[in-house]
Amino acid sequence: MPEQEPGIEKGRDRLVKEAGKGLKTAPMQHQMLVELGKVIVSEINMDTLFEVIVNQARGFMGTEGCSVFMFDKKKNQLWSRVSTDLKKDEIRFPSDQGIAGWVFQHQQSLLINDAYADPRFYPEVDRKTGFRTRNILCLPLINRYRECIGTLQIFNKRSGDFTDDDRELLDAVSHYVTIALENAKLYDDIKVLDKAKERVINHLSHELKTPLAIILATLMNIERQMEEAQNFAFQKTLNRGRRQVQRLMDLQGKIDDILSQRPLTEQRRILTIIENAADLVAEFKGQSPAEQAKILGFIADRLEALFKVDEIRPEWILLAPFLGGILQRARSAMGPRELEINAYLDNAVKIHIGRQVLEKVAAGLLKNAIESTPDEGRIALCAEKGEDGVQLRVQDYGVGITAVNRDLIFGGFFHTMDTELYSSKRPYEFNAGGAGADLLRIKVFSERFGFFVDFETRRCPHIPGDTDLCPGRISRCPFATDREICLTTGGSIFYVNFPVGTNPT
Repeated sequence: MPEQEPGIEKGRDRLVKEAGKGLKTAPMQHQMLVELGKVIVSEINMDTLFEVIVNQARGFMGTEGCSVFMFDKKKNQLWSRVSTDLKKDEIRFPSDQGIAGWVFQHQQSLLINDAYADPRFYPEVDRKTGFRTRNILCLPLINRYRECIGTLQIFNKRSGDFTDDDRELLDAVSHYVTIALENAKLYDDIKVLDKAKERVINHLSHELKTPLAIILATLMNIERQMEEAQNFAFQKTLNRGRRQVQRLMDLQGKIDDILSQRPLTEQRRILTIIENAADLVAEFKGQSPAEQAKILGFIADRLEALFKVDEIRPEWILLAPFLGGILQRARSAMGPRELEINAYLDNAVKIHIGRQVLEKVAAGLLKNAIESTPDEGRIALCAEKGEDGVQLRVQDYGVGITAVNRDLIFGGFFHTMDTELYSSKRPYEFNAGGAGADLLRIKVFSERFGFFVDFETRRCPHIPGDTDLCPGRISRCPFATDREICLTTGGSIFYVNFPVGTNPT
């Protein structure tokens, strides 16, 4: 936490001293609130901020305890980030349970001086902590968009019962708390964006610089070798160059889908990279013998074709045979890898969507699952119809995604390993990773064509960080005594929900 100004330190000490006196003049209360606000909003680290809020509010209000419950929209739960008697993330419950749940749902404060006599009280927290709650004052935390982001509650007032004066005072405190939490959240979001930007730069450099350098060296070798007659090394060198060009073209194929949906300024940044590659090829083409110029002409034509965006025409697609074909191609492409892939496909389900879009979504998720799963592992592909539409699920029982990477997963150019440890592998190999553009492309398609994509993940506890490596085969793992243990320790599920409008009723 940053150092506080001397005036703030003195003000904080005075808050604690004055809090228990019970009688305060209005000017003193006002000054104390100002000092309290300075203390709370001066911290932007989320973990430290909750400690500051809890300690300051407890001292200011003269209570034994204070809790901040935040709303988890994804799980529709309230959870304790920091509480006087609870560890971080220890307590979770549905957002409509308990005093905090009632306050959150109704966005109204509650003052209860006999907690156990109120049927809305949730005693599970007391049972888990051994704490006995006598009375509670709980207020909603409402941001500038009039959204409730959580609740702030104090309990067990030292001087007796809570009063309306306490409610008014805590309401003033809650505004500072909400502002501080929103600021800290924005700060965390900025850090995530910075990390994403760093990864994009690092990975683009790694993924584009290496093949382009090899192309340059290969083309120079071709020129020298063409001067020699009957050079048997020529074909091998040429094939190597073609493979590297194909890597570049595959990468651009993914980027192209993203660029067609992004602002012009973003398109220009990435197109510049590809245009530089095309210029390099064109330069060699003009200085080369006829045979070499023919090869370079082919490469130049392919690069130019990558900039075109095909028209997407929706059609009714029966999912079972369509996904069966994708699964068959994936099994063929992954070669000798030993993976159990199970398909659970409803034969009657169909959706209305562009064939290319659906193929890139399904194939991309399946490829991502295969590359995230060690040999002897398991993958499940499921498609079924529900009340809200059709859901496609791709589940892998692999390594899972680290906590720091979960916010980056759809940000583009995501890969499962730290950039320093990344090395290019063939597609569908374990930890191949590629450029990580598949998931960003899927997210872009979802925004354009009106379907929803999300995921759940659990990182293997034995390799918690990006720099921790899985051996790539379950039987080689020193932590898994049998296969079933490994299958229960990590993995991810990606969901694609196609709404009712994309499938027949």
